[in-house]
Amino acid sequence: MPIFAYQARDDRGRTRNGTAEAADQAAAATALSQRGFVVVSIHETSAHAKRAASALGGRHVGKVPETDLVMFTRQLATMVDAGLPIVQSLTALVEQTSNRNFKPVLRQVTQTVETGEQLSTALGHFPSVYDRLYVNMVRAGEAGGALAEILDRLASFLEASAKLKRKVKSSMSYPIIVMCLAVVIVIFLLVKVIPVFAGIYKDFNAKLPLPTQALINVSDVLRSPAGIVVAFVLIALGIGARRWTKTERGRKRWDSWKLKIPVFGPLLQKVAVSRFARTFSQLIRSGVPILETLSIVASSSGNWLIESATLDAAKAIEKGESIGPSLAKHPIFPPMIIRMIAAGEATGKVDVMLEKIADFYDSEIDAMLSGLTSLIEPLLIALLGIVIGGIVLAMFMPIFKLHELVSQ
Repeated sequence: MPIFAYQARDDRGRTRNGTAEAADQAAAATALSQRGFVVVSIHETSAHAKRAASALGGRHVGKVPETDLVMFTRQLATMVDAGLPIVQSLTALVEQTSNRNFKPVLRQVTQTVETGEQLSTALGHFPSVYDRLYVNMVRAGEAGGALAEILDRLASFLEASAKLKRKVKSSMSYPIIVMCLAVVIVIFLLVKVIPVFAGIYKDFNAKLPLPTQALINVSDVLRSPAGIVVAFVLIALGIGARRWTKTERGRKRWDSWKLKIPVFGPLLQKVAVSRFARTFSQLIRSGVPILETLSIVASSSGNWLIESATLDAAKAIEKGESIGPSLAKHPIFPPMIIRMIAAGEATGKVDVMLEKIADFYDSEIDAMLSGLTSLIEPLLIALLGIVIGGIVLAMFMPIFKLHELVSQ
């Protein structure tokens, strides 16, 4: 019987890691839920997964682009809807897939389905490609006899998620590129240009203005062995900070701090809430059980505050509380969301309300990104001008007082 490694939270909110033996992933999650755990993540580590890795030559599954996954899902939905057998559909997709990481995965999925396994089980052997949300939606489609519809809905969901990521990345890429350019220019000035001026001013043997002397001192440090030490220290601090944000305590602090950043904090919160609402909507609409839905939504939210709030809400819902009131206890969710979810519960259309929430926040994100792009561009240009202009001005200050330096 397969063995699943899991991460879960107990009734006190503490993180628990361990393994569980069950027939499939859903059964393992159900067993953990009965023990009072709220599952954060779960994946197979048994012989089934080992056989899948062995079939791939024992190598690690490389990253599969979202565009390839979306295309696979959309094409599989079309083929299944047209009445083609699942094995024949998968075989055709294997033949036309060009991605060298994705092709062996699809080939193994096809072989597993040919042995009589369900598609969701075969996909579950590759959690790095097909996450819990994907596998559970496919499983719900198989159970409800609506696999084509679920796959089509899943493809639309993946497209919407990828589109949102692209918008945020493209909007943030410009300021990052400008800042990197500014750093490169400043380092070049400090290492190559300022030493030339320093040599000239040294011949005057006079006291230099404080800004000029400070820049010369910084330049001397960067060009000395101490500069290499400083560079290594900064790199080590960056790596250490990144690893710290991967810990539970670090992630909690980092995710909380991100939402407090002026301008960018509200944007990040809207992105997280939009992802929460759209994922929640798709899982409910697909027929995934509510507790499993909340567990998946929590693990895919991308923010510790939303994850923690969702897991706490799952405990309250398990005890019989409604979704709206259970989420209302956490300020991370805006009042509008709570009211719309409560209205959805009253009318039996929670999935529709959640989708409207996601669409609303997506439009808000578009507006914020457009405003930020138009605002950041002149600010960055001004910042670049101030930094580089300040360096140039500091180095030319002694020239403005050349007569004083010569007289000394």
